[in-house]
Amino acid sequence: MEIIEILPEHWEEVSRIYQQGMDTGNATFQKTAPKWEEWNASHLEKCRLVGIEEGEVVGWAALSPVSSRCVYAGVTEVSIYIAAEYHGRGFGSQLMKALIQTSETVNIWTLQSGIFPENEGSIHLHLKHGFRKLGIRERVGKMEGRWRDVVLMERRSEVVGVE
Repeated sequence: MEIIEILPEHWEEVSRIYQQGMDTGNATFQKTAPKWEEWNASHLEKCRLVGIEEGEVVGWAALSPVSSRCVYAGVTEVSIYIAAEYHGRGFGSQLMKALIQTSETVNIWTLQSGIFPENEGSIHLHLKHGFRKLGIRERVGKMEGRWRDVVLMERRSEVVGVE
């Protein structure tokens, strides 16, 4: 798989994959993928990756800031989505590894994720790449009238922010 920076021309496929994840009901509280402009404004300019296999976008990964306060400049939230038709083929691992490496080149020291407990594949992927479970935020939000928990996960860089 080739991994490159997400560009506006990738948005149609990135958005389709994002919507697939949303449609599972276990990826995010969001219901519909935003327009490019909204997504672009809410994610870091760096650390936006798309995976391409045989000319097809198979998945994407990107980071969002957790706060505008300068002390949190190196703390970000992970988004990673793989097209349903490509699940189980190692593309998520390749994207996560590339995202971690890229994040460290731009001085990110902490990656965090909030994952629905039912999304076992995502939890496994994060654990495989050095994330740890911090705990569970119980009944953090309602989705279609049902309270949902979120597993908090974090990965601290071993090379950035260690001194």
